[in-house]
Amino acid sequence: MNSSKKEFISEAEELLEEAREHLLELQEPAETGVTPDTVNALFRSIHTLKGISGLFGLEGLKDLSHAIEEILDSLRLGNIEVTDDVISFLFKNIDILRELLKNAGQGNDLDVTPYLEDIEVFGRKTSNRQKQESLSGIIDEAIISVLSNYEEQRLRANIKNNRAIFIINAVLSLADFDKSLSELTEKIKKEGELISTLPTAEDIPPDSIGFKLLFASGKNPDSLKAALGVAPGQIAGRRPEKASAQKPQSSLKSISTTVRVDIEKLDGILNTIGELTLTRGAIKRIERELAGIYGHSELVFDIHRASRNLERRLSELQQQVLEIRMVPIGQIFSRLAQIVKRYSREIGKPVNLTVFGEETELDKFIAEEIVDPLMHIVRNAIDHGIESPEERKRKGKPEKGTIMLKAFQRGNNVIVETEDDGRGIDTEMIRKKALEKGIITAGTEIDDTELIGFIFRAGFSTKETVTEVSGRGVGMDVVKDRISSIHGFVDVRTEKNIYTRFSLTIPITLAIIKSLLVRVGINTFALPLSSISETLIIGRDALQSIEGKKVYNLRGDLLPVMQVSDFFEPGSHTHESDYHESRYIVVSGYGERRVGLLVDELIGGQEIVIRSLGRYFEGLKGFAGVTEIGRHNVILVIDVETLTEEILLRHKGLVHV
Repeated sequence: MNSSKKEFISEAEELLEEAREHLLELQEPAETGVTPDTVNALFRSIHTLKGISGLFGLEGLKDLSHAIEEILDSLRLGNIEVTDDVISFLFKNIDILRELLKNAGQGNDLDVTPYLEDIEVFGRKTSNRQKQESLSGIIDEAIISVLSNYEEQRLRANIKNNRAIFIINAVLSLADFDKSLSELTEKIKKEGELISTLPTAEDIPPDSIGFKLLFASGKNPDSLKAALGVAPGQIAGRRPEKASAQKPQSSLKSISTTVRVDIEKLDGILNTIGELTLTRGAIKRIERELAGIYGHSELVFDIHRASRNLERRLSELQQQVLEIRMVPIGQIFSRLAQIVKRYSREIGKPVNLTVFGEETELDKFIAEEIVDPLMHIVRNAIDHGIESPEERKRKGKPEKGTIMLKAFQRGNNVIVETEDDGRGIDTEMIRKKALEKGIITAGTEIDDTELIGFIFRAGFSTKETVTEVSGRGVGMDVVKDRISSIHGFVDVRTEKNIYTRFSLTIPITLAIIKSLLVRVGINTFALPLSSISETLIIGRDALQSIEGKKVYNLRGDLLPVMQVSDFFEPGSHTHESDYHESRYIVVSGYGERRVGLLVDELIGGQEIVIRSLGRYFEGLKGFAGVTEIGRHNVILVIDVETLTEEILLRHKGLVHV
């Protein structure tokens, strides 16, 4: 994809995101009703998309944008009312535009004829054109005759809403009329709705310009006079005491100080920083070797100072690039708000959405990776968790359910929580389905935490009927797989008829991460620090054995433990005599999902850049990728979540070693 095409895709995505946000505003209008500014902003977003699509020869995208633009124009003119059906229809077509844009990025321009026909039918069905009553006698005919259709519609709407109509005759100096007019219109907009600004030449002195400003307001003339500085009626523009000494020069300089940056370019910069990190390590190693040969000579001190300066500047550069990649999670929450409103309406379950921590930032890549998992969780909360209004009323709950989205930072991680106040997860139903599918056998002792874990298995669903929202046995396994792929964890807490909470613990960024280097036998591995809660040193007799499974007493709790080498080479440590006098436990996970990874040595912390294993090793279990350390040595990065799951399964007796 060439740079201009990428620029188009980026701008089109922003326009569609703006359109989505304006639609959400229309769903929850202000107390005074739907604001025309919101409708206009929505119209402009789609109008701009139509224009840039045409420039790039994407006829399908252009035609569909134009058809949606016609619907929005009817909204602006009052020929179509803003209803839930109209909002849902527009949301659906925004999604279609997004899909067309995705195909455009892949070089495809799809046939949109069925969508155009659908929009045409919808437009005819929802059109509300009625004979308008004459405004003669209310507004001067000379003013009405110069109003546009949209301005006349806004005038009628305000009269219908019993708002008074005011006119201000403004006479402004030609020297700075643009500034004076702008100040006046901003004041008017704070007190009401500015309907039209009409130039006039009546009784205008030389070196001046006149305007009639038509606006509507529910406030009385006295309060308007206090707010505007003049009473509605005739008004004289404030002339400057002195003419400007120098006429302002026109400039082509852009007002904006921002630029769009392709995420791939930032990835390239981070890869370069990763290489420089290796160089920094090499310089420090050379410094140590020279110190051993020459002692604390001037040359060694020079290298030491250069090394420290490189380390400091490299750290600053890395931090700045990572900050550029950061986006507020509120962007994701706004998308989820649309899903909540749409699906709750479709299945007849009214839901309130509350959001906290929208300003929490995380890497752009991570943010996009968690969209689908969060979407699946929210959909399941609406379908499985939230009860019908009748059922909630019987239980003494508010008829309207609540879903909460919350995000906050904890160390190098971001915690994203979704919680609903529904019926909770039915563990007995899960047990029944697990028996039917042969996952467990009759009489198997298994606690609620393990039962809840089954919802993340592919194809596992307790839903008896398939709906548009869920019940096809897909979705929750996507949550587990996607979060694991970015070195995160999923925790579920639930209480019958009270709540269900999903907590996603995810790293802030994967670009450059802090890791712990460990030795297992003759091999060195890296473990992401975001997956580690603590490390322990233990003696050879510190471990206990229960039914052949190793555990460690961690402050009164039994911690399941497994030698890391046993995962990659089962049976490689058969005898206790093979172990050293002291060993180390790396504790990962949280709560009831904490486990211990037994390693031979903790080498130390190091920042690493994780690279893919490549297609040949795609799907290799237990590894998240590779990285380089020291003298360009390539080592494997362990997928801690996979090992955690394996240890828990082995200690629960659900798989055979």
